[in-house]
Amino acid sequence: MDFAYDDQNIFAKILRGEIPNRTVLETEHTLAFEDIGPQAPVHVLVIPKGPYTSLDHFCQEAGEAEITDFWRAVGEVCRMSGVEDGFRAIANARRDGVQEVPHFHLHILGGKSLGRMLPAG
Repeated sequence: MDFAYDDQNIFAKILRGEIPNRTVLETEHTLAFEDIGPQAPVHVLVIPKGPYTSLDHFCQEAGEAEITDFWRAVGEVCRMSGVEDGFRAIANARRDGVQEVPHFHLHILGGKSLGRMLPAG
């Protein structure tokens, strides 16, 4: 998969209002919404509004205001979602990371014990 930004990706369409979503939080630079195929009782996607393809691209190219806003929004989503007993934050990146949408997105999963992410050893 080529990871040039594709402005026709599903998250770009959500940001333009072409596809509806179940918004959890919206700020100046960030949108958080419920995943349509939840993998846990709480499964929220947090995305920057800018055209960033992956976590590293976002960290390298986004402005300070965007970066601060994004991570503050992540904290607020966790607070609002009631994942005080624990959660997992996952950002898949590129082909080997099994990223399916070429727009940086962070999965916040919680609401139950998630077990180990990878086998021990």
